Amino acid sequence: MNVQNTATLKFADGENLTMNDATSGKTMRERWTRVAQLLRAELGDDLYNSWFTRLEPEGFETEVLTLSVPTRFLKSWLDTHYHTKIALIAAREFGPLKSLAIKLRAQGQAAQQSRPQSAKPSPRPATNGQSFNMQSLAHAAAPLVAAANPSGTPVQAVDETQTFDNFKVGASNQLAHAAASRVAQSNPGSAASFNPLFIHAAAGYGKTHLLNAVANRIAAEQPNRKVLMLTAERFMYRFIHAVRQRDTLSFKDQFQSVDVLLIDDFQFLQGRAIQQEFCHAFNSLVDQRRQVIVAADVPPAQLDSIDQRMRSRLLGGLVVDIEAPDLPLRREILQTRYEQALARDPAHALIPEILDLIAERVTGSGRELEGALNKVLVCRQLTGDNLTVELASMLLRELPNASGEGRVKIEDILKVIGRHYNVGRTELLSPRRARSVVMPRQIGMYLAKKLTNRSLPEIGRRFGGRDHSTVLHAVRKIEDQIKGDEKLAKEVSLLVRLVEQGVPGQ
Repeated sequence: MNVQNTATLKFADGENLTMNDATSGKTMRERWTRVAQLLRAELGDDLYNSWFTRLEPEGFETEVLTLSVPTRFLKSWLDTHYHTKIALIAAREFGPLKSLAIKLRAQGQAAQQSRPQSAKPSPRPATNGQSFNMQSLAHAAAPLVAAANPSGTPVQAVDETQTFDNFKVGASNQLAHAAASRVAQSNPGSAASFNPLFIHAAAGYGKTHLLNAVANRIAAEQPNRKVLMLTAERFMYRFIHAVRQRDTLSFKDQFQSVDVLLIDDFQFLQGRAIQQEFCHAFNSLVDQRRQVIVAADVPPAQLDSIDQRMRSRLLGGLVVDIEAPDLPLRREILQTRYEQALARDPAHALIPEILDLIAERVTGSGRELEGALNKVLVCRQLTGDNLTVELASMLLRELPNASGEGRVKIEDILKVIGRHYNVGRTELLSPRRARSVVMPRQIGMYLAKKLTNRSLPEIGRRFGGRDHSTVLHAVRKIEDQIKGDEKLAKEVSLLVRLVEQGVPGQ
């Protein structure tokens, strides 16, 4: 007869709690380690690393084993696809289980207990012999699942507030805005010269806004056209769901029926099988002269995880970048955000000089500008006093992108490199390929990438009109050489200090 003490067993960092005598004296951590080993052995390294490395034991009480994961998506995925498998293997180590509960753990908050589910045997879903490297998908946020209906069809809502009318245009994003507008106004079957359209920019520079703007414009002016907008992670989720349900034909049909496909965060597309499926859908749409728009953080040439053929197809369309907003555009973005805040609460009134100060000091994205403005507005609200430029300046010093006078410029780097290596500015920017010039030039490009927020295309232009691939090659070459050359590493470290010391306010 198996008699078991059902006292609750939980463990915190550093604790070593044991189960009762009837469970062979093993610690709970030892038992879970064994369960993890069995899961890895049965499912394989790919599946285990994708879905189970962040699964942790929380407690064992009255034959109920409680586990936790950090995201709702991972909880939903494990509950749906692996709940039975986990329960059966855990029972080998913990003894008979009435149920297994997987709950969400949130840092700094009480975890939300999921309803225990009975451990009912079920057949293991077929994977058609394919393996997937889906670590990034396992870490995806809750909206990934919340926006999918029970059949797994992506239902990503377009943000109706992001339109061309409220997209602020400046020198840094003018080309991307014009290209997106042209695509949105084109008639079906006439978008070959802009197909695909690839927009790349750092986070917060407006590429997602442009995708939503295209979708909203088409919905308003060409409601009969079918538009599908989704992230790369959602595409992966939908594909995995189709494979699990043995319904890949419906998955393929869905993408064959759209007139305009918009893919955001393309740099997160992972897995050979998934990339092949996307490539098939992409080629079919482009060949049928249906519009595809892709947005990513980096240009196609830097998508190292993407197959070379796919990168080549992306380069065959129009590739445009969005750079950091210049001062006039930052001031315009701030003015818009300020007017919105003022409409909500007239007590938020600020003198114009403070908005000018924020625009000059914060040189990053629109989100960072809004964050700086919010900080100033909160201070104004809490103190109840009229905020001065001096006080606002003190508040902005703590922001990571509020460099103001102390911002490192490419011109500063060129001066330091020229003095250190005794190479003239003209030579650094010239086509000369002598080693005495090439090495300093490559180090300069490396410093520009590390010390400024300039994009690779912009750095290339500032270094004599070179393209982004030349800059990327230089950055990677210097990074590799630093790892194996201690003398060069110290030299580059010295140059970094010289650049920062030469910039006022550093």
